[in-house]
Amino acid sequence: MTVENNTENDQVILATGGYDHTIKLWHTHKGICLRTMQHAESQVNALEITPNRQLLAAASYQHIRMYDLQSSNPNAVTDYESIPKNVTSIGFQEDGKWMYSGGEDGRVRIWDLRSTSMQCPKSFEGLAPVTCVRLHPNQGELFIGDQSGNIYRWEIRTDNNEQLVRCKQEI
Repeated sequence: MTVENNTENDQVILATGGYDHTIKLWHTHKGICLRTMQHAESQVNALEITPNRQLLAAASYQHIRMYDLQSSNPNAVTDYESIPKNVTSIGFQEDGKWMYSGGEDGRVRIWDLRSTSMQCPKSFEGLAPVTCVRLHPNQGELFIGDQSGNIYRWEIRTDNNEQLVRCKQEI
């Protein structure tokens, strides 16, 4: 994950996270860790930077936490919770109006980032744990991969979905 800071050096920052419950921001050209943030209670499964490059979203067990990239505050500024299992994939709509997440509970959720309620107004339910979710460049369709090898296309506006690839069980 990279983000360009608008500093005089125009440095490229790499964000990493893992099983040690920390998120580290690295200066890639110098190879030094600029900042370490504690991600309490869980490993980090996925990281994504908001389109405006202000926040870093960290997906983990039962949470998506947002960290302010512009401040020195090491604590999460927002916590999306009430997810029953691991969150495995996250991303953002290009204007930063909403975020999507997928997880081991088999659901893909749309989170309205403009709302203060931090609730999930829309979701898609698959048949197996979700391993990846990607937003189409048209900003209206999500492609979802699950642990069983199935791939779905979900039209967010109409809520229509179709299974594009069905994994066949080998005997």
